[in-house]
Amino acid sequence: MAGKKINPWLKAGLEFGPLLAFFVAFGRMKEATFHIGNTDYSGFVVATALFIPLMVVTTLALWRLTGRLAPMQIATLVLVVGFGGLSIWFNDPRFFKMKPTLIYLIFAGLLGFGLLLGKPWLQLVMDEAIPMQPEGWLILTKRLALFFLGLAVANELIWRNMSDQAWVNFKTFGLTAAMFAFFMAQSRLFARYGYERPKADDDKA
Repeated sequence: MAGKKINPWLKAGLEFGPLLAFFVAFGRMKEATFHIGNTDYSGFVVATALFIPLMVVTTLALWRLTGRLAPMQIATLVLVVGFGGLSIWFNDPRFFKMKPTLIYLIFAGLLGFGLLLGKPWLQLVMDEAIPMQPEGWLILTKRLALFFLGLAVANELIWRNMSDQAWVNFKTFGLTAAMFAFFMAQSRLFARYGYERPKADDDKA
């Protein structure tokens, strides 16, 4: 079911605002240590604690305004709350850093399982935005499943081998840029298998 249309700038702000806020908060607090109760918390963990409720509020606002949430948005929110909460509870940033790995593995697994059944499940969530022939959806689903696997591997390599700042930069800008570049690279696929939907006036004729 299609959701309500809202201002695209408002939609982008709700979707990416929490991530940018996390980036700014981490940049300001990365060298600091916060003594709360009887425990010392790093700036990373405190920034995570600020990010979680902001993510919940903006996601609920998006659902309220549009009337729907994409499966990826729901899964992301659940994992943010779950793994972010573990990072705060155990005072260990590694849980939050592992979240992108898990979510991309889940998406790759779901897409791959659908392909084994001969059903490109990606079409169920994107067909309204990108009308394509069934062959096109099969190809795009295979490519996206492999792409998600690549992102999961990249996330693991970066958080395990590079600095917190490098990982935050990757999460804030790298993942978004990679996703944008992936779909831009599919332009020939869209041109070959895409089609225009009949307009309402044409249906009535």
